[in-house]
Amino acid sequence: MSRYWSDVVGKLTPYVPGEQPRHDRLVKLNTNESPYEPSPQVMRAIAATTADSLRLYPDPESLALKQAFASRNGLRPEQVFVGNGSDEVLAHVFQALLNHDLPLCFPDISYSFYPVWCDLYGIDYCQVPLAQDFSIDPVAFPPANGGIIIPNPNAPTGMLMPLAGIAALLQANRDSVVVIDEAYIDFGGESAVGLIADYDNLLVVQTLSKSRALAGLRVGVAMGDAQLIQGLERVKNCFNSYPLDVLAQHAALAALEDEDYFAAICARVIASRERLVGELGDLGFEVLPSGANFVFARHPQRAARSLFAALRERGIIVRYFDKPRIDEYLRISIGTDAQCDALVRALEELLA
Repeated sequence: MSRYWSDVVGKLTPYVPGEQPRHDRLVKLNTNESPYEPSPQVMRAIAATTADSLRLYPDPESLALKQAFASRNGLRPEQVFVGNGSDEVLAHVFQALLNHDLPLCFPDISYSFYPVWCDLYGIDYCQVPLAQDFSIDPVAFPPANGGIIIPNPNAPTGMLMPLAGIAALLQANRDSVVVIDEAYIDFGGESAVGLIADYDNLLVVQTLSKSRALAGLRVGVAMGDAQLIQGLERVKNCFNSYPLDVLAQHAALAALEDEDYFAAICARVIASRERLVGELGDLGFEVLPSGANFVFARHPQRAARSLFAALRERGIIVRYFDKPRIDEYLRISIGTDAQCDALVRALEELLA
């Protein structure tokens, strides 16, 4: 511990992202990135960016991008907030909307960045246990809370909460902000954006990293009542008044414009996921129902830790979480069909 650190730094347990190996020949199924390239329109937009535009600061409000998100979701631009990936957006959400005297509530098995932000900002929190089948029960959250945040589909389980469950959660918590983190919603779920008109306590957070194949550019968005967005803007402008660079703004706009390409790659991922679920089932795996671009699977006769290590020795990387209740599961990102085939062949050899 450095003697120059502030008191808070020494108490933090930072979030650990998925490994980004530097070996090109690995089959990388551990970080839920898109197996496909971004839309060709994205690459053209980046190539068309002028040197003069890079000399100047970007639009601090990313107004054209906000208008595009608003138009796509039936909202007004003042109901849209953008940032450097959904992680930065969520960090501002925790500070602006979820930092209250009562504890913030989220599932005990969910995105592991949530408790990290709580520790960073000094937010008291409670973790609500998932049901036995790993579903989120909307009535399980305590009525006295400083806010609720859930990923939908949940991570790392991949399970979806139906829109009716989200509406029930919103109705039961009218005095709290309810954040629905929809990083994976485009792979089979129905977005809660349509509920914004009826619930001024709803904030929906999405990312272009997964379904738009832009993880390398970092673009995230929050959508909700204009007063919620105003709170986020106040925090953003005390932190970084120019969050999205010129390339990210141009690329994100192009990605949103190419709906046909977006729909096509989402459909391909969903088809590959369903095929992989069937093949894993044939090998004896138990796979949770997934609405995401990954699956969460366990084998009753083989320890997940040993399978994780053995796959890695064969050049295939998946994600293993050494945590209670999920330490016998592997989270497997959906890759190309060729990558999924390589995974299945390796598992067949290991289980033979």
